[in-house]
Amino acid sequence: MRLQGKNIIVTGGASGIGLASVERCLQEGASVVIADLEDSEGKAQAAQLDDRYDGRCLFQAVDVTNTAQVDRLFTDTAAELGSVEAVFNNAGIGGICPSDELSDEEYLKVIDINLNGVFRVARAALRVMYCQGGGSIVNCASILGVFGQSQTAAYTAAKGGVVNMTRTLAIEAAPKGVRVNAIGPGYIDTPLLEALDDDMLQGLIGLHPIGRLGRPEEIANAFLFLASDEASFVTGAHLLVDGGFTAGKS
Repeated sequence: MRLQGKNIIVTGGASGIGLASVERCLQEGASVVIADLEDSEGKAQAAQLDDRYDGRCLFQAVDVTNTAQVDRLFTDTAAELGSVEAVFNNAGIGGICPSDELSDEEYLKVIDINLNGVFRVARAALRVMYCQGGGSIVNCASILGVFGQSQTAAYTAAKGGVVNMTRTLAIEAAPKGVRVNAIGPGYIDTPLLEALDDDMLQGLIGLHPIGRLGRPEEIANAFLFLASDEASFVTGAHLLVDGGFTAGKS
């Protein structure tokens, strides 16, 4: 098994890409902490997966906008499991609004979760991983970390920041044995898209040359690779898993 004996934290792990990544890691032998909001489905999901995977799944409530909670997530996990080999820095929210109508409150909320939250988690992970002599941090960026899109000023600002922050953290962390990478998903078939009407959905599909939306498990497989020893020479990368979206238009 590719992650046998490794301890992994997945933020935003209660649903969608996060939950798919949790289960994929469990399948490969890891022990996994689902880190998500207290009122999420994380506790119930962890209990179900814990039964299915030999007691290797835990839940810890965390709000990535709260530094104390983020720091406690890592100190508690290291104390209980002994180490933290990898983290999927996946918690985030969307946000669509014309820029001239975007309030300070809405803008700063997206930035605080999607960018500042990623930094808080990465910082806490580095502190633990430096002490243990190694580890892997994978940040969830986006195709909109490299492309602009109307009505997504806060989201694209945050995800662009995640991409470049990943590079900087990778340079800092490499001498201490820690790899830092990012994944850039295209549009993924998750509950977040259920509110779209069929015309909008088909429009999104049409943006991907491969002819469909991505599946959560396809992002999970990318995380599995970056978290594993198979990616031992990969750091500072932004791995696009996007069905050809960023390759251009035909």
